[in-house]
Amino acid sequence: MPIPMTQEGADALRDELKHRKSVLRPEITQAIAEAREHGDLKENAEYHAAREQQGFNEGRIKEIESKLADAQVIDVSKIKPSGKVIFGATVTLIDADGGDQVRYKIVGEDEADLKAGKISIMSPIARAIVGKSEGDVVVVQTPSGELEYEVDTVEHL
Repeated sequence: MPIPMTQEGADALRDELKHRKSVLRPEITQAIAEAREHGDLKENAEYHAAREQQGFNEGRIKEIESKLADAQVIDVSKIKPSGKVIFGATVTLIDADGGDQVRYKIVGEDEADLKAGKISIMSPIARAIVGKSEGDVVVVQTPSGELEYEVDTVEHL
């Protein structure tokens, strides 16, 4: 099943993959070689730590390669703006109760980072606002109750 991902998210994964293969992998290999030179491998903590790092790095490389293979990269900047909320759009919402504004970019699950203003397409807020237009009012079901927002602006950046 294809995994939706923004161009920005795919680029970030490709950068991480390149770093892990070209920088971390050789560093870890070197650390293992140096630890081997210290003698008995059974009681060599440096060797075991380096091997553990190697296992983690190789696992992450496989995970990234799998995600990129299954990714359906969507470049929202190439989609004609329609004023509707879609995957990859940046949306400004106004809280109906307090008038506070929040701004979110709708991204794939692996890219979500609330502190950076990126929410997953699978989040309750994203599911409630996808397909809506500027001026629409939406009610979002959250674990803490219902929240009401007005879609203020929709940007396709």
